[in-house]
Amino acid sequence: MISTASIPTPYDDAVQARFAALWPIVESRFAKLYGADARGPAVLERLKTNLLKAAHARPEPLRALDAARAADPAWLHAPGQTAYTFYVDRFAGDLNGVRGKLDYLTELGVRWLHPLPLLEPRPGDSDGGFAVADYRKVDPRLGTIDDLEALAGDLRERGMGLILDVVCNHTAREHAWAVKARAGDPAYRDYYIVLPDAQSAAARDRELIDVFPDTAPGSFTYNADMGGYVWTTFYPFQWDLNYANPAVFAEMLEVLIFLAAKGAQGFRLDSAPFLWKQAGTTCRNLPQTYDIVEAWRAALSIVAPGVVLLAEAIESVEDVLPFFGGEAPGCNLAYNNVVMTALWAALADGDAAIARRCLAVAARKPPQGAWLNYVRCHDDLIWNALAAYAPAGDLRRWSNAYGHGEGFSRGRAFQTAEGGVPSTNGMAAALAGLTADADGDSLGARRLRLLYGIIHALDGWPLIYMGDEIGLDNDEAYQDDPLRAGDGRWLHRPQMDWSLAEHRREAGALQAELFAVFTKLSQRAQRLAAFGVAGPARPIAVAAPAVLAFLRDEGARPFLCLANFSDAPQDVELPPTFAQGAEDVLDGAPSPAGAVSLPPYGITWLVAR
Repeated sequence: MISTASIPTPYDDAVQARFAALWPIVESRFAKLYGADARGPAVLERLKTNLLKAAHARPEPLRALDAARAADPAWLHAPGQTAYTFYVDRFAGDLNGVRGKLDYLTELGVRWLHPLPLLEPRPGDSDGGFAVADYRKVDPRLGTIDDLEALAGDLRERGMGLILDVVCNHTAREHAWAVKARAGDPAYRDYYIVLPDAQSAAARDRELIDVFPDTAPGSFTYNADMGGYVWTTFYPFQWDLNYANPAVFAEMLEVLIFLAAKGAQGFRLDSAPFLWKQAGTTCRNLPQTYDIVEAWRAALSIVAPGVVLLAEAIESVEDVLPFFGGEAPGCNLAYNNVVMTALWAALADGDAAIARRCLAVAARKPPQGAWLNYVRCHDDLIWNALAAYAPAGDLRRWSNAYGHGEGFSRGRAFQTAEGGVPSTNGMAAALAGLTADADGDSLGARRLRLLYGIIHALDGWPLIYMGDEIGLDNDEAYQDDPLRAGDGRWLHRPQMDWSLAEHRREAGALQAELFAVFTKLSQRAQRLAAFGVAGPARPIAVAAPAVLAFLRDEGARPFLCLANFSDAPQDVELPPTFAQGAEDVLDGAPSPAGAVSLPPYGITWLVAR
């Protein structure tokens, strides 16, 4: 037994119990990663001391949150946990501005706030905050660490949670670790990966997938102070960390622990697939990466068991699933990227086949984890993510439809990895063909409503991207800003238009109709919990090719979603369980009798009686 206070408290006993159960997982994963490293034992001993110290120092309100979640193990899978993601400055100016918008978010039905990177970035271009200069400070333009803690407290009082972005694959070259490395400190030089000459860098580059071939080609950047080519997967100012060094593993874990003590209830592990580097591979989704995540999860659970981890892994489902953990738990959540992309593809085709295929694959998710379901995010729509599920010709057709104006979309083509098809940039409203002068019953509005209706019906958490709830359009002005003009993703990173948001209160306004739809979806998704709806979404066959039908039937009452991806009405025969009587959850319409008629881009949710 490890000594704590002179008179143990029930909380001390709980910490000891968690430590006894979870520390062996940390040790075993650490041994797999660093067993042959002479530095490992000292790092592990220091980590153990720091974990216990942090666990016993955890603030009382956060302890209570941990205890409540421990008492309800199924809480993660409860329907209706709507999340909302945004850049702080573009949403409300700064953190105190966000605190002033919590009534708006509560009105929308939001349960989780996921601001995009807000920790202190490098000066100038920081890839939208993804080049972090200090993990323990907030971007001074947005506020202070005290402001962050205050926001977390406000959210907790409302029954809401804060998910923070932690950029764990790389730091800014201005980070203190990199500064010390450039100054010649051998300990910190080993925090990064440097190849000695251009030939070595070129040889490794040929093994890798170039992430930004147009805006930042190659994965290595020469730096004279480092005496060679620094590994820079993304941009030259973002230096990849060397996770073969056990000190780096411990440093990033302590960042998570520090921010958890400030009230963060979750962390998005940015660029998680890239953590481990190994010659002869693409350095993505390697087994050691999954070991790192499992070790972090176990260690964090000793200190803050109620905190969730979200894997930012925009990969095939086969590569994403291990992030949920194997013999030990990993991330609690992962982006349901393949299904998201497939929904847009199905919308372009007016045929749900690709959505059915990908939904069946996503249903293989292990039961301990949950999907984060989304329609859009701050990044591009990557058609190559569907390469394992559709032929190259389909990928090209979808890319052209959304990025080259060959369909209803007002999106724009973006760069692509070698051999792939261009990705697509654009806000969801623009991709759906919604124009500012349209009404709430236009085809564009119906397409947007359809996609969000589906992600609220799937198992997991639905994510709203800032402004979709009022049909916010593309931001063409980004091209006039020298810091943003070189990256086309800023097309879908607009300023929140609060004057437009005020129209949500005007009867008949597009914004009012959209906001009402989003609010209803959040409310109805929470009602699914009362019906006892549970289990993964599994596609079922229906006669209409344009209709995506999926069933969730592992709870008290079976649930069926029917979604029409075409601009023509579709009639669907109901399965026997629902034909005998069902409740229309979305619209409260009379119980359907044997069949449902879906209008263009129509959607219905049914719970069997």
